[in-house]
Amino acid sequence: MRNLWIFLNRYNAFFFFIIFFTLGIVLTIKNNAYQRSVTLNSTNKVVGDAYTNLNVVKRYLNLSTVNDSLARENALLKTKVLALQNIDTAKDITLRDTSGVAQYTYLSARVVKNSIALRNNIITINRGSADGIAGGMPVISSGNGIVGYIRDVSEHFATIRSLLHKDTYISVNIKKNKAVGSLIWGDGNFDYRKAYIKDVPNHFKLSMGDTVITSNFSSFPAGIPVGKVSNTGIAKGDNFKLIEVVLFNDFSALQYVYVIKNKFAKEQQALEAKVPDEQ
Repeated sequence: MRNLWIFLNRYNAFFFFIIFFTLGIVLTIKNNAYQRSVTLNSTNKVVGDAYTNLNVVKRYLNLSTVNDSLARENALLKTKVLALQNIDTAKDITLRDTSGVAQYTYLSARVVKNSIALRNNIITINRGSADGIAGGMPVISSGNGIVGYIRDVSEHFATIRSLLHKDTYISVNIKKNKAVGSLIWGDGNFDYRKAYIKDVPNHFKLSMGDTVITSNFSSFPAGIPVGKVSNTGIAKGDNFKLIEVVLFNDFSALQYVYVIKNKFAKEQQALEAKVPDEQ
């Protein structure tokens, strides 16, 4: 207490100046219309700017929630689009569902871990068995490019065997002429922006820029965009071409993906399991 009194006594002139200066400003503003108007306008501007900046910060902090909401909404819209496509059997026979039930549904998920520099790249997402995720389900990106297949699943998380993996094979075709081949990654050149189609017969004529889509023979719904042809046929010394493809997906920037649930996948797998091995 004594130190406080000594401090106030030593700087009393300064404190008196502050008090009288503030009192003078208050009286000036209170008794003069012009000064009062200028002060109110300046105060409103400062307060308005402060609230604007605060709202910007709040919006930034809420971006993650907004993105999750948009991803869920997008998944619902994708499911509805497929359901509408199923109605028009003349346009897309591969998606026809005579029971009137949508064959495919989409579930949005956020990428929590990703790699692109390894020989066998794995992606982790924040959805698991509690959300109905199961091994083998195909996965696409928010931009409709293919991502890979579900590999392992826990209650709340799942890993994806990325397209950028030596064991990933996806049946695709060239959109303009339906030439079918297997999409693989690597073949000696491990660029996350490119993949290769093998087993395309030499007699098919291809052009630079031809669009590559998923075929009827993959676990993906047919017609999902994959990429564009960037090399129309790398010689392999046999009757088949090796085609270079620039992928639509940027695997280095994946944030959200969509897991595709096929309502009839188990039924199809059970039926195909009965086929004798000697075939």
